[in-house]
Amino acid sequence: MLKVTLKQSTPIKLDVEFSCESGETLALVGPSGAGKSTVLRCIAGLSLAAQGQVLCKDETWFDSDTSVNKTPQQRRVGMVFQNYALFPHLTVADNIKLALDKRIPDSHYTIDKLLDQVNLSGLEQRYPAQLSGGQQQRVALARALARQPQVLLLDEPFSAVDKVTRRKLYLELNTLRRHLDMPVILVTHDLDEAAMLADSLCVIHHGKTLQHGSPEQVLYQPMNSAVARQVDVRNILKGRLKVHHGKLMLEWHHYVFSVSRLTGFVEEQDVFFALSPAKILLHQRVRPSRGEQENPVAGIIRDRVTLRGITTVLFSVELAKGAILQMDLPEHVAMRNKLNIGEVIRVSLLSDAIHVMAE
Repeated sequence: MLKVTLKQSTPIKLDVEFSCESGETLALVGPSGAGKSTVLRCIAGLSLAAQGQVLCKDETWFDSDTSVNKTPQQRRVGMVFQNYALFPHLTVADNIKLALDKRIPDSHYTIDKLLDQVNLSGLEQRYPAQLSGGQQQRVALARALARQPQVLLLDEPFSAVDKVTRRKLYLELNTLRRHLDMPVILVTHDLDEAAMLADSLCVIHHGKTLQHGSPEQVLYQPMNSAVARQVDVRNILKGRLKVHHGKLMLEWHHYVFSVSRLTGFVEEQDVFFALSPAKILLHQRVRPSRGEQENPVAGIIRDRVTLRGITTVLFSVELAKGAILQMDLPEHVAMRNKLNIGEVIRVSLLSDAIHVMAE
């Protein structure tokens, strides 16, 4: 297991705490400048935090209280940099050989095995300039694994390749990581990438850990509005909790909504709430839908856009001072219901789709 606690106020503010089990992939997500790459550098020993600990299995790599700070060479870390950092004058085999543990007696066999792992067999005598971006990324990954690391660190490893290549690399890394018995820390600002590849997410903003949990928890049940904004929740609204007919309910403008989960909240509390665009239920014009009486609202379509079979509809809600909501629908549903700009639509904000958060 890798356990990380880092704190400092300068030069880059850090207040980070997380852990990652062997065989698990943890994604550090957040905007550019949030401190994600600095955290990786502190784990690898390339940067020194003012306070904290970095523990790997039974080893202490860094402890500010006891003045322990192992060098990068003393830490068994494999790292893939954003720009890969391959030596241009060395072949693929020689780039990997530099990172091999000298205690391994049969280096040639190990290089062959590593190249096979990353699907580069037969390219060992090529130079980096003779490789595509995706192939260079694979070489960098093989070199990181050549150290037989206790921790694998990936610093935005897919940002330099095109979308088609990136998708192939996702699949390859997803297959490879099942055979890695070590914590894997992935830095990315791409939420889809993080959700696809990671077992858990740690949201960092301004150097501070905002939430650490499974992709489902972080993306669909953010702890507060700050996390919701960082993970790109599209419908974030503000309301107030009040008791109606003996039940705690959510007031929003002139609407009163029933909500499935309100544990830990109290009457007269101001809250934020989120609605997944995919979970807003359209009242179909062709055929009535079930659930039309559950938190119904009406609105006027202001805009719509279709991408890869999904139509996103933006509509202003009546009785809500023109508040705009986004709703995602399959393209054929939007076409069948003639959801054109200016049309009036009716939807339901289902009670189990409303996620209430503290301010």
